[in-house]
Amino acid sequence: MHGIFAWLIIGAIAGWLAGQFVKGSGFGLLVDIIVGIAGAFVGGWLTGVLGIHVGGGWIMSIITATVGAVVLLFLIRLIKRA
Repeated sequence: MHGIFAWLIIGAIAGWLAGQFVKGSGFGLLVDIIVGIAGAFVGGWLTGVLGIHVGGGWIMSIITATVGAVVLLFLIRLIKRA
């Protein structure tokens, strides 16, 4: 289990990576961190729904959060365009 500081780091990394994968205008570091942390929840939920066990650790947390953040950014940009 990660502490709050670790979640901020993971969120920042995941948000930045997701911003690189989903091209478009950036939202800034603070929003990237928020999207990354929210993406961690989305990624964790998706892995549970799909029955995928990703294990623990920093790397898997970043990967899971990044996948969730990419999905979240994709949905945000779809809504923003509408």
